[in-house]
Amino acid sequence: MPTYPSRRSLLQGAAGIAIAAPLLSACVTSGGNDDKPAASAGDKSADNPLGVKDDAPLEVVIFKGGYGDDYAKHAEDLYKGKHAKATIDHKGIQKVGEALQPRFVANTPPDVVDNTGAGRLDLATLVGAKQLSDLTELLDAPSFDDANTKVRDTLLPGVVDDGTFDKQVLTLNFTYTVWGLWYSRPLFASKGWTYPKTWDEMLALCATIKAAGIAPWTYQGKYPEYINDPLLSMAAKTGGEALLKSVDNLEPNAWKSDALKAAAEAFAELAAKGYIMSGSEALSHTESQAAWCQGKAAFIPCGSWLESEQKGVAPSGFDMVMGPVPARTSSDKMGPAAVQAASSESFIVPAKAKNVAGGMEYLRILFSKQSAKAFAQSAGTLPAVAGATDGLTLSSGLGSTRDAIKAAGKEAFTFRFRTWYAELAKAVDDATGELVNKRATATEWAERVQKAADAIAKDSGVKKYTR
Repeated sequence: MPTYPSRRSLLQGAAGIAIAAPLLSACVTSGGNDDKPAASAGDKSADNPLGVKDDAPLEVVIFKGGYGDDYAKHAEDLYKGKHAKATIDHKGIQKVGEALQPRFVANTPPDVVDNTGAGRLDLATLVGAKQLSDLTELLDAPSFDDANTKVRDTLLPGVVDDGTFDKQVLTLNFTYTVWGLWYSRPLFASKGWTYPKTWDEMLALCATIKAAGIAPWTYQGKYPEYINDPLLSMAAKTGGEALLKSVDNLEPNAWKSDALKAAAEAFAELAAKGYIMSGSEALSHTESQAAWCQGKAAFIPCGSWLESEQKGVAPSGFDMVMGPVPARTSSDKMGPAAVQAASSESFIVPAKAKNVAGGMEYLRILFSKQSAKAFAQSAGTLPAVAGATDGLTLSSGLGSTRDAIKAAGKEAFTFRFRTWYAELAKAVDDATGELVNKRATATEWAERVQKAADAIAKDSGVKKYTR
C-alpha cells in the first residue's frame, strides 16, 4: 500500500526540513554556473509564450512516492508534443534532498524539481539563498488549455499565496488538500441523521449519536493538530480574513480574540459532555481512523487524504464523505460552506537551472486540465487546478472534497503560521491536546498560545512573514 500524505507531512512539505542548510546558503557566493551554461532563449510567441528554445534539453526530477510519477511523464509527453527536438531527462527518486543538495551547491541543479517527501530540500534555505526562480512570468502566461486565461486564473483558491515568500511566487503546489469532518454516508442514512450546519445542531446530534451507543467523535490523539483543524476552521469562519491575518502576522492578543475563544469553548464543551471517544488521546492516526472505520465513532477530523489512507481498512460500502466544520455563530464572517484548504506537492524551478524557460513551460503543461485530470484519475487526489475533476467518476471521499471546494468558492481559507513558525504550531497543538482532554479551559488555552506567539514575535532570530 503506497504512503499518502498526512497532516504532518503536508506541513513539512510546505515548510521544508533542514537538508544541508549551511551548504545551500553558500550557493549565493559560490560563483556562476560556468560548467552548465544556460540554454539560450527562444523567441516568444502566442504558441511559445515563455520563449522556450525548441531543442534545449530538459531535466525533470520527481519525487516518486505514493502518487508515483506516471502523471509527470504524461506532462513530459505533452511537452515533447510542443518541443519535438527537446530531449527530456526524467528522474523519479525518493530522497530529493540527498540527491540534489550537492547539485545546488555546485550550481548545476535540474530544470524543474518536485521538492516533496521525507528528506526534501529545505525550502526556507533555498528561498533565503535566492536559489529559486520567480514564477510570476509563468503565472501570467496563457494557460496550456486556454490562451485567453492566465495560468494563475486556473488555480484553486490559495495556491498562489501558498507559494509566495516576501511577495515573490517561488513554488507552485500541484495537489490540493481540504480539511473537514468525515463520516460514513450510509451510517447516517440508516440512522436518519443529518449532517449539522451549526454547532448547536452538532451538539444535539452528538447527544442522539451517544444515545445510540456510538461515540460521536474520535481524533488522532497522539497528534492533536488533527483536532486543531476544526477548532481553527470554526474560529476563521467566525472572525473572517481579519482573524487569519492577525494570527499569522503575530499581532498582539490575536489568540485572545472572541472568535478563537468561542471556538475553544466549543471544543471544551464537546469534551465536557463526553462526546469524544474514551481513550482517543492515546491513539495514533492509524488507530483512531481504524476505530472510526469500525463504526466506533461517527465523526473524525482529517484532511482529504483520509480516503486513500484508509484503503484496505474501511469496509466495503463505508462510503466516507467530508463535510465543512459547522458554524459557531449566526453572525460568522464566512458562510457555512467555507472550508480550510491548502496546496502541497511543491514544484520549483531553480534559478541557476540550465533551461529555466523550459522548466516553467513544463509547469505550464503540468498545471493544465489535461495533466491534472490524468493525475486525479491515477492518484485519487484533488489537483490544484480548477475543474480538473469535471466529468470524472469519483469515489465518495474525493467527490465530497471536490463538492466542498465548489461550495466554498472564494471562501476557501488557510492559516500560514504553521508553515512559518514551527514552534508556534507545536504550542497550539499541545494546548489543544490539553483543552480537549479537560486539563485546560478555553481561557487558559488562549493565554498559553498567545504567550508562545508573543515569544516568537519578540525573537529577532526568527524570520517574520506577513500576509
